[in-house]
Amino acid sequence: MFQHKKAFFRGLPFVLICLFLLSACGGARNGSTSSTTSTPSRVIKVVAAENFYGDIVKQLGGSHVDVTSILSDPNVDPHEYTSSVQTALKVSQADLVLENGLGYDDWMDKLLASSPDSNRTVLVGGKIANHALPDNPHVWYGVDSMPAIAQAFTGALKKLDSTDAATFDGKLATFQQSLVSLQQKIAEINLKYKGTPIALTETIYLYQTAPEGLKVLTPFAFMKANAEGTDPPADTVTMINNEINLKQARVLIYNIQTVTPITTNVQNAATKQHIPTVPVSETMPPGKTYQSWMLDQLNSLETALQQGTKK
Repeated sequence: MFQHKKAFFRGLPFVLICLFLLSACGGARNGSTSSTTSTPSRVIKVVAAENFYGDIVKQLGGSHVDVTSILSDPNVDPHEYTSSVQTALKVSQADLVLENGLGYDDWMDKLLASSPDSNRTVLVGGKIANHALPDNPHVWYGVDSMPAIAQAFTGALKKLDSTDAATFDGKLATFQQSLVSLQQKIAEINLKYKGTPIALTETIYLYQTAPEGLKVLTPFAFMKANAEGTDPPADTVTMINNEINLKQARVLIYNIQTVTPITTNVQNAATKQHIPTVPVSETMPPGKTYQSWMLDQLNSLETALQQGTKK
């Protein structure tokens, strides 16, 4: 193939060859030609740093998006992820890149910097979220922030493919409506269990304990250290052990993806003390949507609270 092209262009200056090829590639990427002024319907190449963002944009874009999600294994600590050549290639070819930001997926920023492209759109969930907590990058756990994030995703899709704007608006309305069941479940938990003392191994679930009205006993320094992969202060370890061993906490919520010997000891102690435990994950499990994933965890928490508050 290369030899045929070389023979065909033998009489042209090298610079003109390069300009021709770049122009052809640009037209193919943008889904248009020089003779077309409007934006035709197209399939938008999307790369999401995390699979929950990938799922949401897939719901919003449908058949008009081709989505690649990088972090998708709930059995792997996302903080230990290392990018690959294949990932870098996908990012370089993307029309739209979705990342969380706030220090959670800095590896994506490095990939973007290695393949600059003024035509590529980059959206950062942590900057869009309107209910972000201090020192807590896990904004996707804040259900109240998801309407704003989905709205921003839809806006990007409409700019990249204006022909299908009405379709995107319709899917956005459907997505927004689907969040109502999550909001209702959170409100139910607040109504039934407001003020119930609980323990957490990590900061991730603070985005839901606040609207649920639950009383978190665990020191923030303990949770933050586990989230960042550092050793928690010794006094905070003593405090959470007391929360469990003295049965001060009625439920333990633990992150299955940031496991350390300390968090394992806490979990084992809770089981020994017959304190209900609720596993949560940072990455969406296989076969789930964002909504079903969150609702499953909320149902598990409700069951645990029911068991833990029995006298």
